Amino acid sequence: MDVIDLAHIAPGTIELVGGKALGLGALLSAGERVPDGFCLTTEAHRSGAVPEQAVLRAYERLGGGPVAVRSSAAAEDLPDASFAGQHDTVLDVEGGAALLEAIRQCWASVDSERAVAYRAERGLEADDPAMAVVVQRMIVPTAAGVMFTANPLTGTRTETVVDAVPGLGTGVVDGTVDTDHYVLPGHGPLPGQQHHGCLSPGQLRELQQAGQRVQRALGGPQDVEFAYDAEGALWLLQSRAITTLFPLPPGTDPVQGDPRVYLEIGHMQGLRRPVTPMGVSVLRETTRRWLQIIGVDDTVADQYLVDIGGRLFTDLTGFVRSPRLHSRVPEMLQVYGPAVARGMRRVLEDPRYAPRPAPPGRRARSAGAIARLLLTVVPASLLGALRALARPAAARERAFQELEQVRRQPRTEPADTASRIRCAAGLQDAAMTGPMMRSLPPLWAALIAQGVAGGLLRDVLRPGELNATLRGMPHNVTTQMDLKLWSVAVAARPHRDLLVGTAPDELAARFSRGELPEFGLTAFLEEYGIRGSAEIDVGSPRWADDSTPVFAALAGYLQVTDPDQAPPARFARAAVEAEAAVAELVDRARRTRPLRARLAGTMLRRSRELAGLRELPKFLWLTPLAEVRRQLLTAGAELTGRGLLEQPEDILFLTLDEALDASHGTDLRPVVTGRRAEHHREARRRQVPGLLLSDGTNPQALPDGTAAEHGPDVLVGQPAATGVATGPVRIVHHPSEARLRPGDILVAPTTDPGWTPLFLTSGGLVTETGSTIAHGPTVAREYGIPAVICVPDATTRLTEGQVVTIDGATGLIHLHETDGEAQRPGVAGAREHRAGEPGRTAPGE
Repeated sequence: MDVIDLAHIAPGTIELVGGKALGLGALLSAGERVPDGFCLTTEAHRSGAVPEQAVLRAYERLGGGPVAVRSSAAAEDLPDASFAGQHDTVLDVEGGAALLEAIRQCWASVDSERAVAYRAERGLEADDPAMAVVVQRMIVPTAAGVMFTANPLTGTRTETVVDAVPGLGTGVVDGTVDTDHYVLPGHGPLPGQQHHGCLSPGQLRELQQAGQRVQRALGGPQDVEFAYDAEGALWLLQSRAITTLFPLPPGTDPVQGDPRVYLEIGHMQGLRRPVTPMGVSVLRETTRRWLQIIGVDDTVADQYLVDIGGRLFTDLTGFVRSPRLHSRVPEMLQVYGPAVARGMRRVLEDPRYAPRPAPPGRRARSAGAIARLLLTVVPASLLGALRALARPAAARERAFQELEQVRRQPRTEPADTASRIRCAAGLQDAAMTGPMMRSLPPLWAALIAQGVAGGLLRDVLRPGELNATLRGMPHNVTTQMDLKLWSVAVAARPHRDLLVGTAPDELAARFSRGELPEFGLTAFLEEYGIRGSAEIDVGSPRWADDSTPVFAALAGYLQVTDPDQAPPARFARAAVEAEAAVAELVDRARRTRPLRARLAGTMLRRSRELAGLRELPKFLWLTPLAEVRRQLLTAGAELTGRGLLEQPEDILFLTLDEALDASHGTDLRPVVTGRRAEHHREARRRQVPGLLLSDGTNPQALPDGTAAEHGPDVLVGQPAATGVATGPVRIVHHPSEARLRPGDILVAPTTDPGWTPLFLTSGGLVTETGSTIAHGPTVAREYGIPAVICVPDATTRLTEGQVVTIDGATGLIHLHETDGEAQRPGVAGAREHRAGEPGRTAPGE
């Protein structure tokens, strides 16, 4: 079939008519007013020749005259790929010859540079770029424009956004003219007219009502092109899904539901990409077991960990509505960065989130949980922390004994698939309720010591000085891991050309086939193969599964030629600097308050003896978590052998309960297919809101006046590791992609211990998310490299190779006016700067 009337397009025929035509057919089926027209299908495009007679007959049936000719690719106007502006549209086409030429122009645009690049960026380059073409009768508008049925900037689902101009709406679509801009609330009066005043209040209300109808009919928020003709009739010219909106929290009604506010917490563990469904399921089970220890029921546990678009959020509504905590919530969130704290202040301005007393039953449950916490967990934890402060060496020894106990724990193989899955669900119990809990008090002791010292020294402290005392921290399992990898790199120097000149993924493939020379990597992976990026997601590969990130780090290490910049030398230097920082602070305080200075010195040194254990509890947890992954993948292989899954990894797109159902014979392959597609769509999302309201609003996207305070050449984040460094930007979205040279400024969405091998050759660290107490900034401080975190959109606002100066004490990133390889002199300058004082200034500068 080459030509089909728009009114006859059936649902589910996108491969035949393309996204745009399918949307128009849906509008017609919903009873909306759409200009008459027809579609030249993808079959004609695949044939390579325009079916001229069929097109001309359809044109005659329209009555001839001016028509609009628009592309309608099979991969266009999809839920996650709009292709807005990527293909051609030709307006006011009149006459058969002109129509045929316009069709050929639309066909040609499928291979345009911009369309090819767009498909590649969206991961669609392997898809069939077949092109259908829509031909519609032209509407001569008095006003036209675009309507979004949800606010595309803030995500608010209860607002309609309209941009309109007099006459044709092409200027709105291509962005070449100023428009009348309206943000229409879901309730209340409409805003006044702006600029030209091309739409009346009645037309705005009509548009909003039409948008709500279309949204219901098409199943989600829509981007709608519209026109009003000389008689005042509203015509809908196109409708497609708004592809940029972050998903709504599950089970919420943005209009009628109880307003709620959520905080994204996954980035604290390096989870910026979506977590697999099995990863979420295992983490939920872990969270429930943790909270059960202090007597918190499953209802609270479900609110503590909320899966939104594969990202991990926690429900803060109870804190926000608490009369006692309401005003303090922004301060409590300051650790997540200034943007999150500012966003929460905007939330508190909303009367829907005003404080209100909790129901009596909930108050009673909360009081009971707090009482159990105070009577059981807190005393034991406080006693353990005090013991650690009194005898730090003994505390460290006990903590590492807990790690060895977990590593030596005997394992028995389950008898069948169902038993294997149940075993995976309970594997973490022994580690969590015993060794992991007992490994925490030394860390709390370090935090107490650091807090006490900070309070005692508050009158003499300068910005960044307290963090400076945490450099070169001993007894950190992550630091030890990175330095062992450096030892592997030293042993690998005879093979430098191979390891630097070959792509890391190719090296990983050769290593797995046993085709590389042995230089210590096998032993390293035997000890640390349980680690990886996003490692608390059991669906994320470990280094033992895929060693690509390890080879990427080794390539960077092998480019370090200055002995003074070797990681062991840098780490040792950082430790010396930290001890000097402690001595300087104590000496300064001693001049006025000698007793206070002495106690502060003791606390700072106790902190240095214990704070390195910060990484141990998680590292301890990774051992049973790796076994959970192994058992699940084995179960997946067994289910694949029974024909219930297509491949073993499919089990990672089920929950624990669903996997048990599959083990009993339930075919869940369609569920896996849908979830894989959703996971891949979300994996392409670059920006994730730090705060999210139940109506879809991202409070951090609400306008405020703070962005321009420092000028256009400065980005503002949160200071996380003191020091100053200048170097070229290297944007890395995953450790396996890293191509770092010594002195580069690593810019990433987030980091976790799986990223830390890259820190050893980096001049500094910039992330879009994080917390000063998260793993990445902690290790950056220990290595003595400056770090600035919580820089909104850093991976898109900065460009590859751009020279920047980052100040880890102020949180400022200064942009330099250079580009491309012309920036390399700046790198030399950065190296010279670091040669004497690697990546830092003196404390307090």
